[in-house]
Amino acid sequence: MSSKNRVTPEEALAYHLEPKPGKYEITASTPMATQRDLSLAYSPGVAVPVQAIADNPETAYDYTVKGNMVAVISNGTAILGMGNLGALASKPVMEGKAVLFKRFADVNAIDIELDTEDAEEIIKAVSLMGPTFGGINLEDIKAPECFIIEQRLKEIMDIPVFHDDQHGTAVICAAGLINALEISGKKIEDCRIVLNGAGAAGIACLELLKSMGAKHDNCIMCDTKGVIYQGRTEGMNQWKSAHAANTDLRTLDDAMKGADVFLGVSAKGAVTQEMVTNMAENPVIFAMANPDPEITPEDAHAVRPDAIVATGRSDYPNQVNNVLGFPYLFRGALDIHARAINDEMKIACANALAKLAREDVPDEVAMAYGRKLSFGRDYIIPTPFDPRLIYVIPPAVAKAGMDTGVARRPIVDLHAYELTLKSRMDPTASILQGLHARAKQAQARMIFAEGDDPRVLRAAVAYQRAGLGKSIVVGRESDVKEKLETAGLGDAVRELEVVNAANTRHLDTYREFLYNRLQRNGFDRLDIHRLAARDRHVFASLMLAHGHGDGLVTGVTRKSAHVLSHINHVFDAKATDGAVGVTALLHKGKIVLIADTLVHEWPEPEDLATIATKAAGVARNLGLEPRVAFVSFSTFGYPVSERATKMHEAPKVLDKRKVDFEYEGEMTVDVALNPEAAAHYPFSRLTGPANILVVPARHSASISVKLMQEMAGATVIGPILTGVNHPIQICSTSSTVNDILNMAVLAACKVG
Repeated sequence: MSSKNRVTPEEALAYHLEPKPGKYEITASTPMATQRDLSLAYSPGVAVPVQAIADNPETAYDYTVKGNMVAVISNGTAILGMGNLGALASKPVMEGKAVLFKRFADVNAIDIELDTEDAEEIIKAVSLMGPTFGGINLEDIKAPECFIIEQRLKEIMDIPVFHDDQHGTAVICAAGLINALEISGKKIEDCRIVLNGAGAAGIACLELLKSMGAKHDNCIMCDTKGVIYQGRTEGMNQWKSAHAANTDLRTLDDAMKGADVFLGVSAKGAVTQEMVTNMAENPVIFAMANPDPEITPEDAHAVRPDAIVATGRSDYPNQVNNVLGFPYLFRGALDIHARAINDEMKIACANALAKLAREDVPDEVAMAYGRKLSFGRDYIIPTPFDPRLIYVIPPAVAKAGMDTGVARRPIVDLHAYELTLKSRMDPTASILQGLHARAKQAQARMIFAEGDDPRVLRAAVAYQRAGLGKSIVVGRESDVKEKLETAGLGDAVRELEVVNAANTRHLDTYREFLYNRLQRNGFDRLDIHRLAARDRHVFASLMLAHGHGDGLVTGVTRKSAHVLSHINHVFDAKATDGAVGVTALLHKGKIVLIADTLVHEWPEPEDLATIATKAAGVARNLGLEPRVAFVSFSTFGYPVSERATKMHEAPKVLDKRKVDFEYEGEMTVDVALNPEAAAHYPFSRLTGPANILVVPARHSASISVKLMQEMAGATVIGPILTGVNHPIQICSTSSTVNDILNMAVLAACKVG
């Protein structure tokens, strides 16, 4: 199983350049609009918390962001697998780490690049920044300096200091190993473990496993010069010496004979099939070298079907991914105002991860990965997008911290703490990730109708190179080639399938189909020829109707109403046919669907009920449990208005239809979305904030969506066309490349 995902240099640079340089920005969390706001935020009001902190330093966690702020620090001496490229070059990686903290655990993080290779200078600089942060995450600092820096900072600082390259890998490795040994029926204290790669991550892995019960002389560490044994002098340092085993083994090949576990943090191809053959029964192989493992799962399983294999790659089962660890370790540590992250907290994290993998996997996770996940040889580590991670791992870490005395402020009610963690969950990213995973599984042939637009072409290239499926572009090959070359993607023209009326052998079939469909609607054969051969929207729809593609994306170059009218020549996509447009708004970790944003101009109660039902189907396809609110300017009959009457009547239609989702109305938007406002209406049938808003008319839907997009910066996906018997999605004329790609993914997943 190999990855089809391919990221080009142009795409990577564009991602970091647009819409603004870099990957994050800082926004104020308190009002900053009036003179009074400024007086409270700065002088004179700020003097009050200043004095409070001076009197009691612990209150810094109450009055500042210190308690939820981590510094991501590097000097760029060991960037990913690229080596020593310097502090400035490491900044994109550190920014990426900062946004992962925020994305997965709602931890604020800021990157700091230190332009020195002197360990003492780094130690001094970081220690002086202690008052600013609640924790320090060291990253991409080469060995042996990383050991020296981390150890010294742990000794002199009273906040957690964590080198993720060491301990992050170790924690996830330990979690996977706990489950792998359970499946193979072995105990860690009895296992012979071979580690290849005596750098920071390898040494941390062995140290953690030994603290969990692995015996010293059962752990054989190897580097490029072979086994690290007692008495060896070549290529040694104090950290390697601490793990020198009393053994006669001298090579990796020797060490692998009869070994129960192999841990690799070394290089591609370091392990041969012969080595795997010589391992003990039910061998455990964690080939974690990136981007290519020491041995691929295919090669390992070819000679040892009984092997349990994990890698560092997302395109194989059992990914050892640090993002399962560091965000949640810091979340738990920050929430108890910890002085350190100790071994007990790391082991608690590993045990919690291992336990989570043994539990039943939620349907939305299985749906996201396109397959049923259940504890076993191909599922020993939770997936990074499991929504339970945020409220399962931090409490375990926090409890271990409290039990070992590193908590400044222990959590009294762990159950209440879990509930607060659930409120930090951001469903939007996991929904998008799930859709992309499903699309990759579907491998749909996607028709991009407007091959004369550079945005469409870039999206088509991205769709195919991301391994989502095959891109079929409607356009002239010379024009497509020229536009791709201008976009810096000249080599991509060979990858795409470019189709138009001039080079298809199906044109006669298309024309005959269209004539039979439209001949009694005032179209003669010349009209049909013009539509089929000259209109890209009609031509692309005909391709889809005849199975010459699996999905269709269009609408970037023409207004949606125009595009929809042309699609209706080929498909039944009118309001009377049950077609509905649903737009997804993603904003500040929340997702709300608004309908109808595409088809119905002025729906009546029966139409509104249909819109609600179709929108509920879209919600479930996105992994949401639908809660529908029929929104208006009145709430449950007040103020009285004939314009609100249909919103009052629509729920009664659903009552008669006996639908299987929550709905209520009519109500104002604040009652639909704000629990405090909703509390004034205890009789409401909604058990929580609505995630589907059915609005009175298309104009109000359009106004709502565009206002949220322009004023609040919401991410807009849609309108998602539903109720049509083929996967067609219509973009807006203002769509970005990413918007078009998202719509293609929706079509590939047959959402709607």
